[in-house]
Amino acid sequence: MFHTNTLWFEISVISIVLLLGHICFGHFEERSSMWRKVFKAIATYIIFISISMYFGREIAFIVLGLWLIPILYIHGYMLPKKGINGWTGEPKAKYYEFRGWDKDIFKEK
Repeated sequence: MFHTNTLWFEISVISIVLLLGHICFGHFEERSSMWRKVFKAIATYIIFISISMYFGREIAFIVLGLWLIPILYIHGYMLPKKGINGWTGEPKAKYYEFRGWDKDIFKEK
């Protein structure tokens, strides 16, 4: 009844990864534009499915696993080195400064 040898399996895996990433680390993108988030998701789907189609499922999952290395480096090493909690993004003032965002979110434009 259920088969995992279709592209829908890859789509579901990448959807779960994007969902968990958004749930766990979405607060790091709180001030990013909606269009950037949408583009990032669509680009991830296109890249992952293209790799799966042209090079095979195994290579696609290896690439997905390799994408975790920069995430672990940034959240586990680089942010704590700058005094920012890699899990919560606090203190927000330091994180906003790191991202180049304006710290005053209530100012009038």
